[in-house]
Amino acid sequence: MFKIIWLTAAAIVGLGWIAYGIWWLKEYFEEKKRPKPTTKHLEEVKKSFDDYVKKMESFKKPTYKHDNGKPQG
Repeated sequence: MFKIIWLTAAAIVGLGWIAYGIWWLKEYFEEKKRPKPTTKHLEEVKKSFDDYVKKMESFKKPTYKHDNGKPQG
């Protein structure tokens, strides 16, 4: 009688681990398909980079004159 109880308990635990493994794999593959959420820090970095790019588009390189009077650049 005691062996039957242990075998039944082992079967139930084994089936539980198998069900957990299947559930974990399902969640793992679904998470890979979802787009990654953007964080507040990432949004701030993107915004500052866009501002920098806009600033550099309107930037004009200054020209300096050498001692001999010819413009550089």
